Amino acid sequence: MSTNGDRAFPTPSVRRLPIYLSLLRRLYRDGLESVSSTKIADELGLTGIQVRKDLSMTGIVGRPKVGHSISELIEHIEGFLGWDKRRQAFLVGAGHLGAALLGYKGFAQENLDIIASFDTSPEKIGKVILGRMTYDLAEFVAMTKKHHVQMAILTVPASCAQDVTNLMVDAGIIGIWNFAPVQLSAPPHIIIENVSLSSSLAILSQKLTQREAQTRGKSEEKS
Repeated sequence: MSTNGDRAFPTPSVRRLPIYLSLLRRLYRDGLESVSSTKIADELGLTGIQVRKDLSMTGIVGRPKVGHSISELIEHIEGFLGWDKRRQAFLVGAGHLGAALLGYKGFAQENLDIIASFDTSPEKIGKVILGRMTYDLAEFVAMTKKHHVQMAILTVPASCAQDVTNLMVDAGIIGIWNFAPVQLSAPPHIIIENVSLSSSLAILSQKLTQREAQTRGKSEEKS
């Protein structure tokens, strides 16, 4: 569950909001000013009830026979997600995945600004990667306190992920976006969002395997 103050929200619903936001931004660029929950549901292959339930988390109320003002809906979703204000973050682990995240332009639309990266490799320290300086990890605590950064992105090997997490906690980081393939341990007040590429690949691979089995079954029935 995700929380906003003292209220908890279903994580699947929160995960769908960026999908709605992407659609709404496209519709707005196309010149539309209002949209119904049914229209959103049809575009995304969802049910109208589910869309209305998800959007209600943001506090917006639709108008009968008119629907939602797209600009107001975008504003409410961005505010609910905290994307209406600029948030700075540090990245630890300037390898291939870290560099890819530094180069992802979509973060700007979500008001996320990765202002620097950190590493322990002498070959990377002191280098500018996609416009961001790479600092020695030994400087992380001082830099975090200097810039009042509260969020960090972790893209290090599993073997050192917990040690880096401990360092982040000591520095005052309260939100960790974890791309390391390991379960982290942290105090209860630390927010950790795990991104498992292997789990996502497992789901895709299993569905492909299932589809292939179905195709083979149909072929055998015809032969």
